[in-house]
Amino acid sequence: MTSYAKDDIRSQLASVPPPQVTIDPATPISRAQYLEFTELAPTAVSPAGSRTWVARGQNVVLVWTDAVAGDRFSREGQPDEYAVLMHSGSASLRVTAGGDRQEVAEEAFVVVPPGDSAIEALTDGPVIRLFSAVAEDLGGTAVNSDVYAGPDPRCAPLVPWPDPVGGFRLRVYRLADTPISEGRFGRIFRTTNLMVNFLAEEPTPRNPIKLSPHSHDDFEQLSLAVEGEFIHHIQYPWGPDSTQWRPEEHGRVGSPSITVIPPPAVHTTQGVGSHQQLIDIFSPPRQDFSARPGWILNEADYPAR
Repeated sequence: MTSYAKDDIRSQLASVPPPQVTIDPATPISRAQYLEFTELAPTAVSPAGSRTWVARGQNVVLVWTDAVAGDRFSREGQPDEYAVLMHSGSASLRVTAGGDRQEVAEEAFVVVPPGDSAIEALTDGPVIRLFSAVAEDLGGTAVNSDVYAGPDPRCAPLVPWPDPVGGFRLRVYRLADTPISEGRFGRIFRTTNLMVNFLAEEPTPRNPIKLSPHSHDDFEQLSLAVEGEFIHHIQYPWGPDSTQWRPEEHGRVGSPSITVIPPPAVHTTQGVGSHQQLIDIFSPPRQDFSARPGWILNEADYPAR
C-alpha cells in the first residue's frame, strides 16, 4: 500500500497483511468505473414510480432506489445478511425482518438478517441497500454486470467473517450515537460480508494540497457519492507489458454515483462542491481497519477474523 502523509490518521494503521491472492505482474489491471445513476436508465421502475439502479463490484452489489412514499421492497429467502445505508437525505423507513420491525428516520447503518425481509419507504427519498455478490439475482441486473462476467484475479474472493454475537437479527446503528471523533477515521461498521465507512459531511471543497493518494493490493474500493461533486484521481501502475499502460484519470462525478476503484490503482478523492459526503464500501471487510482499536463501531457484535 502506498504510504499516507504523516498527518493522515491512516498513517497509524498497522502493517497491511500480505495479499490474499498471488498475482503475476503481467496480469491486466481493471479500469476504474464511474457510474452516475441519474445519467443511466433505471434498472427497474415500480408501479408507484420508484426508480431503482443496480451497480456492483467484485463481491458487493449496491441497489439505489429513488423511492416513493408507501413503496415496499422485499427479499424472500435472502441467503446472507445485507445492509441499508441511511444518510441525511434518505427516506424514512420501516424495516421488517426475522419477526422484528423497526422504524428509522435518521442517519443509520441497518443490518438485515438472512431470510425474508421488507423495507417500506415512509417518505419520498433514497433507499440504499447493499448486498454481497451471493445475491446473484441482483448482481446479474447491475448496469455494469458485463465487467464481472468473470472474476477479477486481482481481487481477493469473499470469505465470510464470523457470525454476529447472539446470531443474525435486525440491527440498527444510529450514527448520532457515534459522532465523528478525533483519532478515528470516519464511522466504520462491519458485517460478516462487508465494511462501510460513513465519511463526514464536508461543508467546503477539499484542500487540493492535502490529498491522500494510496493503493490497495487486493481489494476494490467502492466510493458512493450521496451529496456533492468529486474528482477521483486515479493512476495505474506500470507492469512489464507497455501495451497495457494507461494514462492517469481525473474522473468527475456528481451525486448519486458509485465509483469502483480497482486494485492496485493509486487513488485519492477530492470533494469540489460546496457540500459533499462520501460513503466508502469494501467487501470483504478490511483487516487493517479492523485491527485499529476503536475504529469499528459495532465490533462488539461482529467479531474479527
